[in-house]
Amino acid sequence: MAGSFFGTDGIRGQTSLENMDEDEAIQCLEEARTLTPAFMRLVGEALSYTQPDLPGQGNTVVIGWDRRPDNMELVAALTLGLRLTGSRVIHIGECATPTLHHAVLAFDARSGCMITASHNPVSDSGIKVFDGFGYKSNRRYEHEVSRTIRQLSEEDRDVDQPDREALSRPDEDRSNWSQATHPTWLGRRWEAFTACFGPWNGQASGKVASTLLVDGANGFASTWLADFLRQRGVACREVSSPEGTLNEGCGAGDFSPTQTWTFDEAKASSHAMLRQLESAPAGQLVGAALDGDGDRCLFIEATETGFAVVDGDAMGAMLLQASADRAWSFAASIESDVGLFASAKAINAGTNCIETAVGDRWLSFALRPTDGGWLRSETMPTCCGIEDSGHVVLPAPHPGQPGMWGLVGDGAATLCAVLLAKSNTDEGFDRGWKRRVSINESRRERWHHESEVFATTLQTLQTAMERLGFEVQQRRIEGEKDLLLVHGTSSDGVASFGVRNSGTQAKTSLSVRLSKGIDSAPYIQMLEQVKDSLAAVLTAP
Repeated sequence: MAGSFFGTDGIRGQTSLENMDEDEAIQCLEEARTLTPAFMRLVGEALSYTQPDLPGQGNTVVIGWDRRPDNMELVAALTLGLRLTGSRVIHIGECATPTLHHAVLAFDARSGCMITASHNPVSDSGIKVFDGFGYKSNRRYEHEVSRTIRQLSEEDRDVDQPDREALSRPDEDRSNWSQATHPTWLGRRWEAFTACFGPWNGQASGKVASTLLVDGANGFASTWLADFLRQRGVACREVSSPEGTLNEGCGAGDFSPTQTWTFDEAKASSHAMLRQLESAPAGQLVGAALDGDGDRCLFIEATETGFAVVDGDAMGAMLLQASADRAWSFAASIESDVGLFASAKAINAGTNCIETAVGDRWLSFALRPTDGGWLRSETMPTCCGIEDSGHVVLPAPHPGQPGMWGLVGDGAATLCAVLLAKSNTDEGFDRGWKRRVSINESRRERWHHESEVFATTLQTLQTAMERLGFEVQQRRIEGEKDLLLVHGTSSDGVASFGVRNSGTQAKTSLSVRLSKGIDSAPYIQMLEQVKDSLAAVLTAP
C-alpha cells in the first residue's frame, strides 16, 4: 500500500512551477522531492473531502504563507482545489506558522494551511495542516488525505480556464490581518509570561547583553519583533531584513543544539548575526534567532572563548527554574538531553515528564487535554514542551474565549518567555553529553522497522552497549514506528542511541545521548562505525 506524503512536519519539497499532469506531480514528489502546483491542487481537493474527519463544524479554511518566491502559485493552486470542492477560503497573507494557528481560532475555521518549508532553503516549500483547535494534523488524518490524493489523481476533473482563474482567488482576502494581529496577540502572552516567570530586568542585571541581537531569518518577524521588544524595555537590534532572502545567511536553521564558535570563528562567519556578536561575560545572552516560518527560536550566549547555542533543553530548564514553585506538565522529545527530566523533577517533584517523538506536534499531542480540545484556566496553564532544536510549545490564549488556551510553538513567544525567565534565574541544569550526525542524500525508503538493515543495526548496537556494561532494551515511541531507539542503563547512568529518517529532508539522522560522566569515546567510535555501515546501504545507487 502506498504511504503518506507527509513527513515529520507536513509535506515539503523543492518547488517547480512546471505544468504537468497529476500522476507526474505525485511521481515528482515521491521520487524527486519536488512540489508542484498540480500536486497542491490535489491537496486542496483532498482536504475538502476529508473535512468530516476533523473536529468542529463548517467548511472554512484559512491559508497563510511565508516569504518564498513560488508560494503565491502554490497558494493559488491549493485555493483552487479547496474551492472547487466546496470549501470557503480565507487568505491572511504573509505570516508566521503560529499566526496561522491563531487565525484558525480567530476565524472559527475548520482547518488551516501554512505554506512553508520552515528552515529549509528558499528553493523549497510545503504545507502544514492545522485542525479547528489549532493543532497540527495527526498521522491517521494524513494517511487519509494521502489516500484521497491518490484516488483523485485517477479521476477526470478538468476545469475550464475562466473557472480555474476565479476559483484560484479566495472567498475573503485578509492579507493585512497578520501584521497587526500577531504583535497584539504576543502582547497578551508577554503579560501571561510575566505573571509566570517574573518581570523583565535582564539587561539591568547583566544577564542579557546591553543590546540583544535579534535575527528574524529575513522572514515575517523581521518587520516587527524588534520594535515589539523595545516597547517592553528590551534594548535590541534586528540583524536580518524583510528585503533579504528567507533563511539565507541568517536564522536558526544554520545552528545545531551543541554548536560553539571561537571569537575569530564568529567574526569570520557568513551568518549575519554571528559575525556581529561582541564579546561579553560568560553566560550572558547576546543573540536570538528564529527560523524562516517563525515557529522556533535558539539563543546564543557568550562563553570564555567565544559563543555557544542555548538549545531547547537549556531554555526548557530555564523556564521551569524561573517558576520553581509550580508543577508543570513537561514534554521533551527523544533527542533531548538524558539529564533533562531528572533536572525537571529536582526543580519541582510534582512536575510530570513525558517523552515524545521528534516534531513539535507530538509535544502538543502529549500536553493537550484528553478530549483534544482547549486547556481551561484563568491563568496560563503550566504546560511546556521542548525540542533541543528550539521548538518550545507553550499555552496561548484563545482570541475569542476567555479562560481557554491552545498550545502552539512560536519562536517570538519563546524569545519573550526565555528573556523573562533569564531575568529571574541563573540556574542551568546538569547536562549530559550528546552528538548528532546525518547521512545526507539518504534513500529514506530503505530505512524502516521491517528492513534488514534495521534489524542488523539493532543487533550491532545491543551487542556493543552490552559489552560496555549496560542493560539494554529497544524502546518504542508513539508516532515514530521507524525509529530505532536503543536505551541502556547502568550504575553510571543512561546511554541512548537513536536512528531515524528526517521527515523534512533527504537524510537519516543518528544521535547519541549520555548521562554526565559517562565516557563518550566508545560512543563516538560506535557512532562513526554505524554511520559508515548505514551510508553504504542508504546512499547506494
